[in-house]
Order: sequence, then C-alpha cells, then structure tokens
Amino acid sequence: MKIATYNVNGIRSRLPVLLKWLAESAPDIACLQELKAPQDAFPLDEIKASGYEALWKGQKSWNGVAILAKKHLAITERKNELPGDTDDEQSRYLEAEVSGIIIGCIYLPNGNPFPGPKFEYKLSWMSRLHKHASELLEQDKPVILTGDFNVIPEEMDVYNPERVKDDALFQPESRNAFQDILNLGFTDTLRNLFPEEKIYTYWDYFRNAYNRNSGMRIDHFLVNSLTLPGVKSGGVDKHVRGWEKTSDHAPVWIEVE
Repeated sequence: MKIATYNVNGIRSRLPVLLKWLAESAPDIACLQELKAPQDAFPLDEIKASGYEALWKGQKSWNGVAILAKKHLAITERKNELPGDTDDEQSRYLEAEVSGIIIGCIYLPNGNPFPGPKFEYKLSWMSRLHKHASELLEQDKPVILTGDFNVIPEEMDVYNPERVKDDALFQPESRNAFQDILNLGFTDTLRNLFPEEKIYTYWDYFRNAYNRNSGMRIDHFLVNSLTLPGVKSGGVDKHVRGWEKTSDHAPVWIEVE
C-alpha cells in the first residue's frame, strides 16, 4: 500500500497539479494539508472522478486537512480535530481508519513569528499531539501520523541551519517536542530509510530556492512499531515542486506491506 502526504497550499488553485500528481503517483491513500477552502468548497466531484473517496475538514485561510483513499478501500472517519482543546477552531487534524491502519493527517502550526503567541500555540498543539499519540499506541493497531509537521528535526534537514536559527521550525523547543513524540514509540520513517542523506520536502518560493535546492525537511511520516516492519520504501516526489503553479511542498510517500 502506498501512502502519501502533500501540503497542497490551496486545493482550488492547485487542483490541476494535485490531479496530475494523483494520476502519476497513484497513492492508495493521500493526506492533504493547507486546503485553504471552506468545507463546501472542497472539490469532491473532481476527486471522485480521479478514483478517490475523501474525508475533509475545510477551512478558509491557512488551514484545512483531507484524507483521500482509492475507492476500493474502506475509509472511516475517527476524529476531525485534535483532542485537548475544545476552543481550538483551526482545522489541523483529521484521523481515519483505512484497511485496519489508523491514519492521522497533521498540519502542525508554523509558530512564526518567534517568539510570541503563535509559537506558544505551536508548543501547546504539540503537547496535545503527544498525549493523543500516546493514546493511539494503546490501541494495538498500525498507526501512521503524517503531514506537514512544520518542524526541522536535525541540522541535516535544512540547507543552511544558520539561516533558520531564529525560525520557530528550528527552535530547540519545537525539535524536542518532536523527539518526545518519537520517544513514545514512533519512528521518523524517511530518516530511518535514508539515515545519511539530505532529503528536503519544502522549498521557499523566494530566492530561487528550488533551483538551488535550498530546502528543508518538514513533512514527515511517523509510524509505530506495528507498522515499521512493513515499510519497504519511501521517497519524495521532488519533481512535482518544479511543476508550473505548484505548491512550495513536494509530496512524500512510503510503501507499506
């Protein structure tokens, strides 16, 4: 089973790119972030025509998440928000069960400008994710948490660590919170597959970043111990970032038996 994650950065404006990538890559499951579209503006007809069913929680502005699954797969929604704060109205977490696998689609807060309230919200959100991830591990099922975590885990995950030293994505608090989730019993799958390689998933629109490969790795797959033995391969569809009118992220995927 091929499972992918892709921050589309506006599903309506990037729909041709999304549909082209779905046809080319053909993931069985695709988690999408940053829909930037309210609930009733989700392009369900086009998604269905491409061979997928969908769950989504839309939101205008910078939020919105979705999980797509090929039509032959049974997909059941489990949660459409991250537990722990009933006052949090942002659409950043969607959880489903597909073929016995629990899939959590994550669009973690950016946290900039740092320091400030947005960074405090980021850390609070990560604390809630830590608690929920711990509870998921108790269910004795394969678990995959994937999406745009807006965290640069290590220095090798960014083209120039000095350039991001004041960025919320690279602060010790953010990186430690990410590591704390791993310490529960999750594996950073892409780094596990490619322990020595510089792999990027995001390139800024400015400063010719993509052509200079000035990127960072902020889109991740975290899998539990029941999932890890079945992970056979993974990668980044980097070329999609080079398409016309594309997202600033590239799709990331893993193959699970």
